[in-house]
Amino acid sequence: MPGNTFGTVFRVTTWGESHGPALGAVVDGCPPGLTLSAEDINEELAWRKSRDPRVSTSRKEPDQVEICSGVFEDRTTGTPISLLIRNRDVDSSSYDHLRNLFRPGHADYTYWHKYGIREKRGGGRASGRETVARVAAGAVAKKVLDQHGIIVLSYTLALGGIRAQKLDFDEVYKNPLFCPDAEAVPRIIERLKEVKEAGDSVGGVVEIRAQGCPAGLGEPVFAKLDAMLAAALMGIGAVKGVEIGSGFAAANMLGSENNDPLSPAGFLTNNSGGILGGISNGDEIVARVAVKPIPSIEKEQQTITEDGEPTKLSVKGRHDVSAIPRIVPVCTAMVRLVLADMLLQQRAIR
Repeated sequence: MPGNTFGTVFRVTTWGESHGPALGAVVDGCPPGLTLSAEDINEELAWRKSRDPRVSTSRKEPDQVEICSGVFEDRTTGTPISLLIRNRDVDSSSYDHLRNLFRPGHADYTYWHKYGIREKRGGGRASGRETVARVAAGAVAKKVLDQHGIIVLSYTLALGGIRAQKLDFDEVYKNPLFCPDAEAVPRIIERLKEVKEAGDSVGGVVEIRAQGCPAGLGEPVFAKLDAMLAAALMGIGAVKGVEIGSGFAAANMLGSENNDPLSPAGFLTNNSGGILGGISNGDEIVARVAVKPIPSIEKEQQTITEDGEPTKLSVKGRHDVSAIPRIVPVCTAMVRLVLADMLLQQRAIR
């Protein structure tokens, strides 16, 4: 199955299924000599865990990584780093009645037509569980970024139709929603509770900021930094849209409004989102992703069987009411992977 490897110099291959024995990643191209331990990776994996039963699945995975290669005495060796995360809390029984049905909104139908076979327990590679490997790999990329003082922060900008009105970045890691607006948190949680009781799900928006990124990252034409960021973020299963800087709002601006004036101190605005001509300009990189509602809902839906017979289904089991907030650290990881790759490419050029 191609399409499981991401990156050019800093390359990551993920593997594993939601209800299989384990998931993992192989990171190739990581520079030698970086300090890296299992604890460093587990710290990042902890942010992805189910943090609050009101907003997340009841599936409780310990998500403790095993570093199988590429690290000696807590330092990277320059050889491939193999990371393994075992599945410990698997219950496939809730999928028994769905074995021959296509779940609306899931990849069941497309995987079936592409391969002629599909993993019927939890969606296999199409499950959100797959992203645990990305977060583990992103923890390795963070070590590369740390050398350059680059910090990536992601947070919930909107969820369930409620948008954060304040951007207090100190608040992000203080609540289970990764929301920068403390006043919006109880309103969002109440909304999620209502939707969950109704057997439905919601979507939202995650914003990602990268601070300290130097000017000059990104390749002209086909490997633009914004194009690679878009590809990385769109590669997350629940993401259906990506915008950089002013994004779609730029379509309603005049050139005089959208251009970022320059001064001796730097750019006076940041409609570009820190990227011009596909290359970082030294300003803060800003991106947003639109996250669709979780497709596994208890509300009855119309579908067909593998034989093409019409039927109806209700998806029960342990499912999130939204991919947010657990997708937030996944967005952080994917941006880290892109920036680490671009930094190493730039090192080769300069």
